[in-house]
Parts: sequence; structure tokens; C-alpha cells
Amino acid sequence: MTLDIITHPLLHGTTHGFFGRAGGASSGVFRGLNCGFGSSDQHDIVRINRARAAKAMGVETDHLIGVRQTHSSQAVCVDGPHDDLPRVDGIATATKGLALSILTADCQPVLFADHDAGVIGAAHAGWKGALTGVLEATVDKMESLGARRAHTVAVIGPTISQANYEVGPEFRDSFLENDPKFARFFLQGHGDRFQFDLPAFGLDRLRRIGVQNAAWTRHCTYANAERFYSYRRSVHRKEADYGRLVATIRL
Repeated sequence: MTLDIITHPLLHGTTHGFFGRAGGASSGVFRGLNCGFGSSDQHDIVRINRARAAKAMGVETDHLIGVRQTHSSQAVCVDGPHDDLPRVDGIATATKGLALSILTADCQPVLFADHDAGVIGAAHAGWKGALTGVLEATVDKMESLGARRAHTVAVIGPTISQANYEVGPEFRDSFLENDPKFARFFLQGHGDRFQFDLPAFGLDRLRRIGVQNAAWTRHCTYANAERFYSYRRSVHRKEADYGRLVATIRL
């Protein structure tokens, strides 16, 4: 089956893609292109899926470079394959032939490029990482390799939309304690609940740190079960586990 690969004009000049779940070898709740070894899916099947994504990116599987994501605000630079995955959520490189990869299932996958400098980055930005600085950390690492944030573009891929991201008052309070102006990212929901706009918050953070040329692909992971995995949807359906989408970029 053909892979479902979403691209964006801001990243033209790089090989990149936000992969949907179509075209994978996994079955059951993982049906499709589950690329997460952190799931309870069979590892041999996940390897097949990752190999398909790597082939689409034009690299060997060991050149599809990822990290051990922990919802942190940390990032690293890489220049080749590595066996011991760093426990960070942002990654940058200036090495041709490496495909940086991020796994998500509602959180924001963010791909970056400074085409002039020949530097790329990728970040896993859930609410916690976005709030505490993972996007800035990733751009900082790109700058250490010669990128300039004024020349850097960023695209947020499929993520959960405001309409489907219900949170409680404690969640909202954690944002307002950081900056009362963050109230604009919350709409009043039912009772004491709120609807949080994660991609709008991500775009705001990017622009605040000087990445003005940024966009969201406007795909909601929760709303489209046939196309995307979603952690929150799996919880609401009381499913045992969920797949992980991969987003990748290479020079």
C-alpha cells in the first residue's frame, strides 16, 4: 500500500514528511505504519515500518535518527547513527544523508530548516515541552551548527486540535502562572473544562523565539482515526495501546 506522506511548501528544498498510518505492516489497534518501539507492537513489525519510512526518505534504516523522547526541554546535535538514544526531545544536524525523526500521537511534531545554512532540526513538542522550551532548545542547537533563526522555517505537523483537546482548570492554571496572556489559547468548555489550542501555542512560541516563518499543516490527529494515531482517542476508546506516527526531514 502507498504511504501517506504530508509535506509543506515551507520545507521545500529538503526531503521531509509527516507520515500518516497508511502503508504499514502493523495490525489490530496498531494497524498501519506504527514506528514506535515504545508501543507493545511486535518489534519486528515496527522495524519493517521504520524501514519503509526510511526508504521513502532515501536513507538506510540506521540513518533514520531518533531520540528517546521524555517530554523534556532538551535538544542535541547529531552527526551520524548512534545506538544509545539520548533522552531529549529535540534534534539538529548539518550532516547530509541523515533523516531526523520524531514520533508523536497527538503531540506536535515540528520540522525545521535553514536552507541557506544547510541545517535541519526536529522536535517533539507536547504541551509540557512547548511550555518549558524544547522549541527554543532545538533552534539553539541549529544555531550552534550555523543556522540563523531569522532564516529558519518551521512546520508543525498533524497534532490534536483545540476542538478535541479538553483540559481541566489545573492544566490552564499551569500556563497562566507562566504568563497570564496564555489565557488566549483556552476556550471555555463544559463546566470547569477548557479547550486548549496546542498548535496555536506552538506557533506563538516559535514566533516569540524569532522563527517568524512557521505554519501548521492543519491536520488533527484525534479527529481522523483512519489517517492518524491518537493517544487521547485510544484512551477514550479504552484501547490497550496506540501507534506512533513518524515525522522526518533530511538535507
